[in-house]
Amino acid sequence: MVQAFALWLNPERLRPFALQKNVMARDLYSILGVAKDADEDAIKKAFRKLAVQYHPDKNPGKASEAKFKEINRAHEVLSDKDKRALYDEFGEQSLQQGFDPERARYVRQYGGRQPRGGGAGGHGFNVQEIFGGGGGGDTGDLFGNLGDLFGRRGGPGRGRKGQDAEAEVTIDFVSAIKGTTIEVHSEGGEPTTIRIPAGASEGSRIRVAGHGGPGMGNAPAGDLLITIHVTPHPLFQRDGDDLKVDVPISVREAYMGGKIRVPTPDGEVTLKVPPRAQSGQQVRLKGKGVARKGKESGDLYVRFLIRIPTGDDPAFEAAVDALDLPGEELRKDVKF
Repeated sequence: MVQAFALWLNPERLRPFALQKNVMARDLYSILGVAKDADEDAIKKAFRKLAVQYHPDKNPGKASEAKFKEINRAHEVLSDKDKRALYDEFGEQSLQQGFDPERARYVRQYGGRQPRGGGAGGHGFNVQEIFGGGGGGDTGDLFGNLGDLFGRRGGPGRGRKGQDAEAEVTIDFVSAIKGTTIEVHSEGGEPTTIRIPAGASEGSRIRVAGHGGPGMGNAPAGDLLITIHVTPHPLFQRDGDDLKVDVPISVREAYMGGKIRVPTPDGEVTLKVPPRAQSGQQVRLKGKGVARKGKESGDLYVRFLIRIPTGDDPAFEAAVDALDLPGEELRKDVKF
């Protein structure tokens, strides 16, 4: 039996299994329209532009929804330093559930060796090496090790845990920040009601134990792995656990100062605008950002934007003329 497995697991068979990219999958960089050496800002800007363009609310239909999920998936990977590094090294294979980069590297390294001896099929090598064994005739827990390599548990003669199932859900920005309850339909499974905790972000994953495929023998069922996608908010932006929002203020409020109402995840709060506030000036509201269980709450950064009337108003024009400051004088320190 060991000889049969040695034939099946020869290096030429192992190499495509562990390292070959999914040729049917689109390149994640091309999905976002960025170069492979694009920095974080370029990836973020490309994602935001495409997310707005293909948002299901703006472009109803299955095609737009599928495109939106594709964009979210690409951003989830490329915006994460570790995931991106694995994707650059292994391609689509690295995104599969249960992928083990260390084992993949080991198989790649082993597959490149010169075969030794005269084992089955002319590929002489020790099956134990693939699984870290010490050689010799004892195969050890061969079937158990094979199960580990391919993301399965168990082997012949014993129960095997059911396969994990996967599902994707899309929720709005506010629901992600505050938490929500949704019903998930996994492929081939029964509807499952789950609670998404407050603070979920784009690409977050939730594991629901026992809602995957049925187990064999007395083994438990697999788990349901849910990937969360979050639609952008028209005003608020998220940076980790911090939130950012632009708030318009009037010319009078900017010059004289005053108190304004600002929305937060916990409701509106009163914020003091300092006298002589400038457009673009930022104020931090500590602890008013994203609140996640067991972690310190993020902050809310409010940026003031001075607004002026867009229509013609002779009275306003007269007031502006009376209070005008020479523009060239204001810009004298703007240099390259």
